[in-house]
Amino acid sequence: MIPAAPTPLQQPLAHRWQTHWRQAVRDPRELLTLLGLEAQAAQLSDAAAQQFPLRVPRSFIARMRHGDPADPLLRQVLPVLNEERIVPGFGLDAVGDHAARSGHGVIQKYNGRALLIATGSCAVNCRYCFRRHYPYADDSAASGGWRDAVGVIAGDASVHEVILSGGDPLALVDHKLAELTHALRAIPHIRRLRIHTRLPIVLPERVDTGLLDWLRGLPWPVAMVVHANHANEFDPAVDAAMARLRGIGITLLNQAVLLRGVNDAVDALAGLCERGYRAGVLPYYLHQLDRVAGAAHFEVADDKALALHAALAARLPGYLVPKLVREIAGQPGKTPLTSPQSGILTAG
Repeated sequence: MIPAAPTPLQQPLAHRWQTHWRQAVRDPRELLTLLGLEAQAAQLSDAAAQQFPLRVPRSFIARMRHGDPADPLLRQVLPVLNEERIVPGFGLDAVGDHAARSGHGVIQKYNGRALLIATGSCAVNCRYCFRRHYPYADDSAASGGWRDAVGVIAGDASVHEVILSGGDPLALVDHKLAELTHALRAIPHIRRLRIHTRLPIVLPERVDTGLLDWLRGLPWPVAMVVHANHANEFDPAVDAAMARLRGIGITLLNQAVLLRGVNDAVDALAGLCERGYRAGVLPYYLHQLDRVAGAAHFEVADDKALALHAALAARLPGYLVPKLVREIAGQPGKTPLTSPQSGILTAG
C-alpha cells in the first residue's frame, strides 16, 4: 500500500480535511502510477473521465493494494473503457429522481420523508453512482440560501424526517450545514434528521471538532448512513471517526451496493458486515445496482444476488445481514429482492 499524503503540521486541525480534499488525485494515470499499475493505462477511458471526473483522496488510495489491478477499492473509482458501452435499460435517471422533485433541491419519493440535495460535491466519485448524470448545477438546495427547499418542507406537515444527501452533504463546511439546520429548526413537524454520506469512510478527517459540535447541537435524533462496499475501506482512521460519531449519540448504519468484481462473493460481503460492526456500524441496505448509464459492467444478476444474500444469512446473525433491495421508480419504498421480478413489498 502507498502512504497517504502528509498534512502540513501548521495546518489547524479544524481545516485538515479541506487540505486532504484539495490533495485528492484527479488524474487517472497518476492514480495508476501511485499503485504501480502503469500498464493498465490502456484500459482507461478519457471520455468517461471527462464526463464524470476522477476524484479520490490519497488516504483512500493508501488502502488499495499496490500492484493489484483487481483491487476492490480501485475498481470503484477508476474510469475504464467499459463505461463507454451503451447498454439497453441503463439511462441517465436510474431511480426516477427527476419525476420526484417537489421543489428546488427537494426530492420526495416516500411517505413522511423529504430528501435535500445539499450539494453536488463529493470527496470521491464512485463510477457506479446513480446520480453521476444529475444536474446539480441547476438543482441544489443550497442555491438561494436554502429558502425554496425549506419552504417546501415547511409547507408539508406530513414530512417528519429530512434526509441530507447529494453529492455528499458533509462536503459543505460547518457554517453552511449550520445555516441549513438553523432554518429547519423552525419547522415543528420535523422529528428526525438523516445524513447520507461517504465522507467519514473515504475522508475520515472530516469528522473533526467542528462537525461534532454541529451534530451535538442539533435538536433531533440523527441517523448517519455511511457508505462502504468492502471491508478494506475501513482502517484505524475510519474506526476513530466512527467512534467519535458514536460518542455523541449518532446512530450509524451502512448501505452498500452489490458490485461485480468488488463484493460479489460471500466472503467479501460477510467481511464487510463484520468489519463495519467492529467499527460500530450496523448493516442497513445491500442495494442491487441502480441501472445508470456507464455502470453496466458492475451489475450482478438477480439470481446470483439472491444466492449470495441467502448464503450471507446462513453465515451471520440476523442483525449483521443487510436488506437486499432494489430502488424502483414510483414505488413507495425500497423493494426487497425476493425473485428476479421483485414484488411490491416495501422495506422503508
